[in-house]
Amino acid sequence: DADWYREALQDKGITPCIPGRKSRGKPVTYDKRRYQRRNRIEIMSGRLKDGRRVATRYDRCPKGFLSAIALAATVIFWL
Repeated sequence: DADWYREALQDKGITPCIPGRKSRGKPVTYDKRRYQRRNRIEIMSGRLKDGRRVATRYDRCPKGFLSAIALAATVIFWL
């Protein structure tokens, strides 16, 4: 949320789409639709990481591994 960081991004041709903090002195304009799209991408990458976690079996105990598989199956069924 720093001004110097936003200016550096704009100098490189990147439009920042993260809203400013509530305690910020002057509000920053941002595209709400672009921010929502960005959030969707972050959620999708988190889901992919969960799939990788199950595929590579990061959990050491069988109980945790089975619960991760059950959670992933529930999400897939629900979607």
